[in-house]
Amino acid sequence: MHREIDIYHKLKKRLISNGYEHGARLRAEDLRKEFSCSASTIREILFRLSAVGLADFQEQRGFRVPQRVPQKLIELTHMRILLEGEGAVLSIRNGGVDWEARLTAAHHKLSHIERRIHDKDDPTDLVDIWFNSENEFHQTLISACRSETLKQMHGRIYAQFRQQLMVADRQFGFISENIKHHASILDAALSGDEALTRQKIHDHLERHLTGKTMGD
Repeated sequence: MHREIDIYHKLKKRLISNGYEHGARLRAEDLRKEFSCSASTIREILFRLSAVGLADFQEQRGFRVPQRVPQKLIELTHMRILLEGEGAVLSIRNGGVDWEARLTAAHHKLSHIERRIHDKDDPTDLVDIWFNSENEFHQTLISACRSETLKQMHGRIYAQFRQQLMVADRQFGFISENIKHHASILDAALSGDEALTRQKIHDHLERHLTGKTMGD
C-alpha cells in the first residue's frame, strides 16, 4: 500500500508540473515498467487520478492528460477564488498566532524562491521547488479554516488549476507580479482584514478569468 501511495503522488506531481504535454497518452505498460509494479496497480492509480480530474479515460483509448481548455481554466479560477477566499477568512478567525507564524514562514520561503527566479536567466533548476513552495503558501493560507471538506475541495481545484497552467508556468514571465501579489495577500491576512484578503486573492488570480492569460 505504501508503494502504491508513493507512485500515486509521483504521478500526480508529474501531471500538474509539466511532466507531460496536454493531451499526451498515459501508457499503462510504460508506467508499469518504470515503477516496477503490476499493470493492475498502475490502472488503479490512473483511475484514481481520473477521479480527481487529473487524467481522462475513454474506453478503447485509455488514459490521457487533460487538454488545456480556456473555459475550464475560467471555471477553475472562479472556484479557487471562492474557496481560497473563504478558507483564508476562516483561518483569520480561527488560526491565531500559530497560523500567522506558519503563513509568514511559508511566504518567506516562497518569496526567496521567486526572487531567485526573477534574478536568473534560466531558472529551470528552481522550477520544482517553486511548485512546492507556491502550493505550501496557498495551502497554509487556508489551513486553519477548520473545514476538512473545504481544504479537500480546494486541493482538488488547485491541482487541476496548476495542471491547466503547467506549461505556461515554465516561462515565469509572471514572477514579478507574483512577488507583489503574495506579499499583499500575506499583509492583508496578517492585518485581519477579511474583505481585503478576499480582494487580494481575487487580484492575484483575476487575469485567468479570461482563459487566455499565463502564469500562477
